[in-house]
Amino acid sequence: MTNIKRRDFLTKSAIGAAATGAGVIAAPSIVRAQETFNWKMTNAYGPGSPFYVTGPGSPEDFCKRVTEMSNGRLNIQHFAAGELIPALEGFDAVQAGTVEMNAANAYFWAGKIFAAQYFTTVPFGLNFQGVNAWLYHGGGLELWHEVYQPYGLVAFPMGNTGVQMTGWFREPIESLDDFNGLKMRIPGLAGKVYQQIGVEVKLLPGGEIFPALERGVIDAAEFVGPYQDRRLGLQKAAKYYYTTGWHEPSNVTELLINQKAWESLPADLQAIVKNAAQACNLDSHSWCEANNAAALRDLVENFGVTAQTLPDDVVTKLKDITKDTLEAEAAKDPITKKVHDSFMAFRDTHREWAAISEKPYHGIISSKGGMS
Repeated sequence: MTNIKRRDFLTKSAIGAAATGAGVIAAPSIVRAQETFNWKMTNAYGPGSPFYVTGPGSPEDFCKRVTEMSNGRLNIQHFAAGELIPALEGFDAVQAGTVEMNAANAYFWAGKIFAAQYFTTVPFGLNFQGVNAWLYHGGGLELWHEVYQPYGLVAFPMGNTGVQMTGWFREPIESLDDFNGLKMRIPGLAGKVYQQIGVEVKLLPGGEIFPALERGVIDAAEFVGPYQDRRLGLQKAAKYYYTTGWHEPSNVTELLINQKAWESLPADLQAIVKNAAQACNLDSHSWCEANNAAALRDLVENFGVTAQTLPDDVVTKLKDITKDTLEAEAAKDPITKKVHDSFMAFRDTHREWAAISEKPYHGIISSKGGMS
């Protein structure tokens, strides 16, 4: 047999064998790979909200990325708060299978799952770099899935604002006494800390903050940072803007997914969802960093806002209360303690590195007295 004929024979034999074997083994996989999924995503934030709904790294951006990356095999229709369900009912809707996905912050579910808050932010905890290191490479994401598994849910980080502002106050804060009796919109673990110094804590969706602050229903409020806060008009209702950011050194956007729906996806679509979420996590934070500086300057120069840090003795007291509060809550529940111990151990290790990397950079190299 000549070389040409031998090659023809081998080629035809290989094709025939592949066709015979694949007809039985691979056909279901091929059919599944061609299946189209049409999902719904709800959101805790109102229509048009930058970062939380629209723009680079937002949930709408995530949905678009998934459609493009999957070539239309997974299409996700996005609904802002109030368009399909009320703002803070996403957890229940996803758990029930009413929708497949929800975008929000895990600390909104504190009443159901105390440990969920660690996956949004921890007062005096980890910054953007640190929390991503914990989630992606320190066991945090695996713990997040473990916490949600009894509820039939899966979650991934899909955004991060970076460090947030302490908030807006109608009157200046000069001592701990100024918090006693203060009515403040504040979610998450920080609310529990504030309660112990006399603050009356309110949990309000973003769209309700300005009218409540303007009318004096609340005396203070935190939302996100200069760009987002200015958009809500909070500078028109209060003029004292505190910048310490002790309560949210970073803030993770949660992509919540019904577990049965998640398991129905082929492996390649699951990979697309995870990679699109991770890309949005980075892009959203980059967008915040690109916009907050100019917004803060505008608030100070054109709206008469006073931006300053909280007094040192107030921060010290808040830190002490935070430690005691977290340890007390962790002692009540094994899964909370497991998450708490993991987070704190990683935080302590990460701080050793930050102390010789980020801290000198911000304190020396990037200071105003440095190179212009």
